[in-house]
Amino acid sequence: MNKKVSVNTVQKLKNNGEKISVLTAYDYSTAKYIDEAGIDIILIGDSLAMTALGYETTNSIGADEMEIFTKAVAKGANRALVVTDMPFMSYHSSEAEAVTNVCRMVKAGANAVKIEGATDYILNVIRHITQIGIPVMGHVGFTPQFLNKIGGYNIQGKSFESTQEILAQAKKLEDAGVFSIVLEMVPEESAKYITENLRVPTISCGAGRFCDAQVVVCDDLFGKYSEFTPKFARKYGDMRAFITDCAKNYNFDVKNGRFPSENEVFHVKEEELKNFN
Repeated sequence: MNKKVSVNTVQKLKNNGEKISVLTAYDYSTAKYIDEAGIDIILIGDSLAMTALGYETTNSIGADEMEIFTKAVAKGANRALVVTDMPFMSYHSSEAEAVTNVCRMVKAGANAVKIEGATDYILNVIRHITQIGIPVMGHVGFTPQFLNKIGGYNIQGKSFESTQEILAQAKKLEDAGVFSIVLEMVPEESAKYITENLRVPTISCGAGRFCDAQVVVCDDLFGKYSEFTPKFARKYGDMRAFITDCAKNYNFDVKNGRFPSENEVFHVKEEELKNFN
């Protein structure tokens, strides 16, 4: 097994000019396979609310559910850094509640957590969490948990002025102690400018080619989630077609008595057969 990826590893990759790969996972086997493929960071994203649980938005998932998926992914990831997305309202009520929920994820197997936004309250939460030894990944630009406030799935940082605002947020996150920052749905020129003015690695989620890392939802990458595919998510496979074809073939074989075959059944010993007659 290769050496476990840590937050120090991630920073060294940035310092050396090496790109960092980030991919989501929600179950043991997927985590195991992408870990074996060499992915640096595995994110248990709150995107699983939609892709795995069928909710309409990511804001519907809670800490209890995220804890279960964290346990599953952590068991499959031996090398990659495991990061859990802290779900909506799991760290918003009080710093004490935030610490309690974050600690639940760490006990479940997470090596770090991701928190959206850069308000004064959230910055205080991040400081508190990092001071007790838990690494935090920040998230600015488009922040899905602020969807109702933002007013839709809108690109952020489309002007120099708004880019400066995002950079200011990112610098505050950096000062609060985050080890990396997700930039979501930001023009790549803006993301390049922000990246060049930060010490910690930036992670592009639809923020172009000049960030230090790239993250994609695994169901988009695999072609499994068909309801919606973001512009920035490249499909490397067509699992929807593969799964449908497998199920159709299985259904046909069952209906026509072709499954199971002789090779797929058990038999009693020949001397026992007389007792069945």
